[in-house]
Amino acid sequence: MEINVLANRCPQNHPCPSTRICPVGAIKQAGYAAPTIDEDLCISCGRCLRSCPYGVFQQA
Repeated sequence: MEINVLANRCPQNHPCPSTRICPVGAIKQAGYAAPTIDEDLCISCGRCLRSCPYGVFQQA
């Protein structure tokens, strides 16, 4: 499963709490920018899909 980041849904005004949800540290954030996913690290567990109230993470 590939996960896309919909940056336009992210308010980009706070540290992304989903970075702490990912069990392998695949979600990265530079400052308050929209998070990114390192696909080489991602294990497709889906935790990020359920963690973001803004729906930033979507299954591709």
